[in-house]
Amino acid sequence: MLPAETLRPAPEPFLTDAPAPVGLSIVVPVYRGAETVGLLVEALSDLRPEGGIEVVLVNDGSPDNSGEVCRELVRTARIPLVYIEHARNFGEHNAVMTGLRRVSGAYVITMDDDLQNPVEEVTRLYDHARLGGWDVVYTRYAEKKHAPWRNLGSRFANKVADWLLDKPPGLYLSSFRCMSAGVVRAVARYAGPYPYVDGLVMQVTQRIDSIEVRHLPRATGASNYTLRRLVRLWLNLATSFSLAPLRVAIFAGAAMAALGMIGAAATIFEALMRHDTPSGWASTMTVILLVSGVQSMILGVVGEYVGRTFLSANGKPQGTVRAVERNPAAAALRREGEAR
Repeated sequence: MLPAETLRPAPEPFLTDAPAPVGLSIVVPVYRGAETVGLLVEALSDLRPEGGIEVVLVNDGSPDNSGEVCRELVRTARIPLVYIEHARNFGEHNAVMTGLRRVSGAYVITMDDDLQNPVEEVTRLYDHARLGGWDVVYTRYAEKKHAPWRNLGSRFANKVADWLLDKPPGLYLSSFRCMSAGVVRAVARYAGPYPYVDGLVMQVTQRIDSIEVRHLPRATGASNYTLRRLVRLWLNLATSFSLAPLRVAIFAGAAMAALGMIGAAATIFEALMRHDTPSGWASTMTVILLVSGVQSMILGVVGEYVGRTFLSANGKPQGTVRAVERNPAAAALRREGEAR
């Protein structure tokens, strides 16, 4: 077990010629996953991907007994397994970033702990990326087994990403993705407190593909993504990797200024042509409310950027690791990787 640490990784080169000690690493953020994470690890243990497999579990401050379950898996797992424990809940993407810094594989797959991604799709996703020479391969679903509001939120987030991120048109951004080690190293260099993994991926590479996979209903419980968490994720997407909201605010302000000039000209013209012009209280209030609303929107967007810049400058951590545990097989992989 290692002492607590705050994640501030040193920059690393994008590529290296050193071979990886294992073919495939699986990063699984764990939150309220006590009932499913053991079943997931057991199913992954039966896979035989080219080059071997390791699993990295990141307990993101889960309030249930996920930590106890994961520690037991360290003792009993039949494959190399690393367990990382966050000191508190930081969010899914923060947990994924923590896991990406601990992997040993030539390729890395990220997936949820809820068993909605069939384990047999893991090898297919890995082989597609490896044999096709892709830097990143996303998955897409013919039918998602989420609640309707959640599916609507996912579609909205992907439409927003089409506009904000430099991504291939129509690409579905899924948390079940495979990345090459080079992309993982580049993504893991980001130390800001508000990571959005897909935004980082788009900044690193455009050598991206996708495949269709099955999506299963949740084995137990309900989704951990509430409306509040989804809004926070959208804010990370919108304000951490794009200036588009600021540009929208600029255009909105310019449009309102133009409308105001037109309205002022019309008012002056009416006053010159008609001498019985009413006071115009209703129209004045309408203009005031409209302009005030746009100003508030602009101030809100600017405030969001300023607040995030302030927190980043003051060293808000991306994630604080309380403990890291490895079973003997994972420790051997780590030593082999350090020796290379």
